[in-house]
Amino acid sequence: MNIERPIYLQKLKDRMHDGMIKIITGLRRSGKSYLLFELFRKYLLDSGVSADHIIGLELDMRSNAKYRDPDVLLSYLGEKMNADGMYYILLDEVQMLKDFVSVLNELLHCRNADVYVTGSNSKFLSTDIATEFRGRGNQVRIHPLSFSEYCSVFQGTRDEAWQEYFTYGGLPQILSMKSDEQKAEYLRELFETTYLKDIKDRNKIRREAEMNVLLDILASAAGSLTNPLKLSNTFQSKRGVPFSERIVARYCKYLENAFLINKSVRYDIKGKAYIDTPFKYYFEDVGLRNARLNFRQQDENHIMENIVYNELLYRGFSVDVGVVEIREKQPDGKMTRKQLEVDFVANSGSRRYYIQSAFSMSTPEKEAQEKRPFLRFNDSFKKIVLVRENIKIRRDENGIVTMGLPDFLLDGNSLEL
Repeated sequence: MNIERPIYLQKLKDRMHDGMIKIITGLRRSGKSYLLFELFRKYLLDSGVSADHIIGLELDMRSNAKYRDPDVLLSYLGEKMNADGMYYILLDEVQMLKDFVSVLNELLHCRNADVYVTGSNSKFLSTDIATEFRGRGNQVRIHPLSFSEYCSVFQGTRDEAWQEYFTYGGLPQILSMKSDEQKAEYLRELFETTYLKDIKDRNKIRREAEMNVLLDILASAAGSLTNPLKLSNTFQSKRGVPFSERIVARYCKYLENAFLINKSVRYDIKGKAYIDTPFKYYFEDVGLRNARLNFRQQDENHIMENIVYNELLYRGFSVDVGVVEIREKQPDGKMTRKQLEVDFVANSGSRRYYIQSAFSMSTPEKEAQEKRPFLRFNDSFKKIVLVRENIKIRRDENGIVTMGLPDFLLDGNSLEL
């Protein structure tokens, strides 16, 4: 199955010959190897690069086990790079290479080598890259399939694609599976035997039962405001035993570093300042979130919000939760402070969008409720309400755009419409 991933391919093209190691990271099984060895390799060949100037090694394969020795690998590369011109070195699962940091640093000194690697599991996470390759590595973060990527190869109607996507998520392997049972079992097993095992091994977690309960709480409350204290209290109410907020915060960070969840902090739109707590967690893949809950609690409204958040990350935005503080007069005449929420404040360079994920606005009251935060601050950035149904894009007298979810997800330029 050929799935085009143009956004990530373009990122690799943009980083060619920049004198740095190109490091493709992200959730395991999200398509890192496919991007490097299929899509990028094809691009190089189509661009006129000779096949003998592309040196690729998949280090997780048993047949390539000898190249996990640094000296053997460097000797092999030296023998291959025996002619003029630029060589493109593609290394998959580079964390399996012993002392991979020193090897990659040595390759940086090869003037005729452009180096691309993928890395995953407990030995190679985003924090490692920030520490070990500061100023020498260029990270490309890959996500599971966006809805538009998913639809590009899905065999069925758009509505059928949506039902599958919000249930089983965007891990590419899902598209090759026929039955619901097979998809559900794949996600459950992947969660337990791959993701959790990596996290536990890397961080030497002994309180496995507590980690499992915390994951269930996070999955149930994805997209809800929370903090370590609230999660700790919820844990104690469920289990009847204490679980300190300090350990909760540490375990949540482990899950973030492993790309399972993403944290979105609150931003005071009028005060132009970040608010430390509470914040929100979203799952990197909604299928994994659903599998964690055994496909219960499939509220389409909340899953849609998680998918919109993931789509914004996929498009390269940093995403915050917007807060608008207002003062209102109560029936007794007293003034009280109140905070209204904007689901997403999406930023990329000088661009910003305010977005509400509303699911539906079936009554005038519901529409007023969703648009209310937008009317309490005034700047030049676009304000958008997303609804689940397929509607024509419309703009009201206040400049607020209402857009259907299909238009937003399937048109990469939808925020400019």
